[in-house]
Order: sequence, then structure tokens, then C-alpha cells
Amino acid sequence: MATWGSRGLRGSTLEELINHTNEKYRDSGLALIQKIPTPIKPIHIDKENRHITLAYFDQKSTVDYIGAVQGVPICFDAKECISTTFPLQNIHEHQMTFMEAFEKQGGISFIILYFTALDELYYIPFQHLLEYWNRGKNGGRKSFTYEELDKSFQIPLRHGAYVHYLEMLKKDLDGRA
Repeated sequence: MATWGSRGLRGSTLEELINHTNEKYRDSGLALIQKIPTPIKPIHIDKENRHITLAYFDQKSTVDYIGAVQGVPICFDAKECISTTFPLQNIHEHQMTFMEAFEKQGGISFIILYFTALDELYYIPFQHLLEYWNRGKNGGRKSFTYEELDKSFQIPLRHGAYVHYLEMLKKDLDGRA
């Protein structure tokens, strides 16, 4: 069982940028996206300062974000990668199951992946992710590389701060029509 703080905040900078972007989208009436908190079970609470000092992940979470964009339900997860190879073990089976079920209900699922060393962001449609996932499940490579990605799904960095993923969502939707 992972302890709170052991791995859970690796993507906190990316999540902060996405949270800020989602606030801008909400304020402009473009989308309503909520961060889904990871359920934790507090083990020790500092009563004087009312802070949790030790906790465990209580249950499996689904994805990081869920909401709607102009009437289109979306869900996605935010991931960071230090190298140019993304290990599929960073996406859990229950997350893939949830995203697949979400898609079957007419929603759009994807991940936003930040290659930290390259300072590049990518929108990875669920169908692309599923191809990599199935390849790994069928005895193939259990990761995907930067070189394999469809570079047309790169999320442009604007003003060095925001994660403008709506353009890539539109591209994904247009490709499904």
C-alpha cells in the first residue's frame, strides 16, 4: 500500500496548470471540469495543527478529471514522464476500464502527458492509449515512446503556463465523425 506523499504529488505542477486552465475554461463558459480527489484514509492526524501526517490511499481512484465541454462529457488523467518512454504501468487497469466504459457511454477519454525533459505536452486519445495498452497485454512492449506519438496532438504551450487541451479535444472529436 502506497503512503501519502510517496508518489502521489509527482504530477502536482502539471495538475496545478490544468486546474488553472480549467478555471479559465469555466470562467469563460467553455467547460466545467472538476478535479477528482484521490480518496485517502488518514492514519495519524496532528491534533494541534489539524494536519494529516500519515495516510494511505483508501481505494482505487478512477481518473484525475471529469466534466463537460459544450455538452460533451470528458474524463482524463494527467501524467508526467521524465524520459521519452512512458511506462504503461503508470496507468492502472481500473483506470483503463473506467475510461473504456466512459467512452461506451458516449464520453471522450484521454490523457494529458507532459514530457518534462522535452517541455512538451500531448493529448493522447483513448483509442491511441488502448492500442499501446493492448500491445502490452498481448506480450508486446509495455510502454510507448515519444517517437510513436501522433505529433499533431501536441498541446501548444502558450504564455508558458496554460494547458490548452480543448483544441486537441476538438481534433479528437473531428476524427471520430
